[in-house]
Amino acid sequence: MEKEQQPPAGDGPAPPVRAVAHVRGRVQGVGFRWWTRARALELGLAGHASNLPDGRVEVSAQGPRADVEALLELLREQPTSHRRPGSVTGVTVQWHPPRPTVTGFVEK
Repeated sequence: MEKEQQPPAGDGPAPPVRAVAHVRGRVQGVGFRWWTRARALELGLAGHASNLPDGRVEVSAQGPRADVEALLELLREQPTSHRRPGSVTGVTVQWHPPRPTVTGFVEK
């Protein structure tokens, strides 16, 4: 009796994830949401970037985990990288299941 072969790890598309990040610092009124949207679209992610009343920016991004983590790393890097506007002093992240109806990446 032959064993059923399992596909090698890493084959096929990665399952999507969703991260909701709250970015602190000088991130409103400096083009930060536009910059975030451009990076997210380059990575093929869906979601949004929106200003919060307390001065933070909320970034919700979903797609393959490696791509979402790449965006989070770009948010945390020093402003000279990718000519990111503003100044980030901290990023907190919560992970959630993806939302199947989310498409594109928008600024709110």
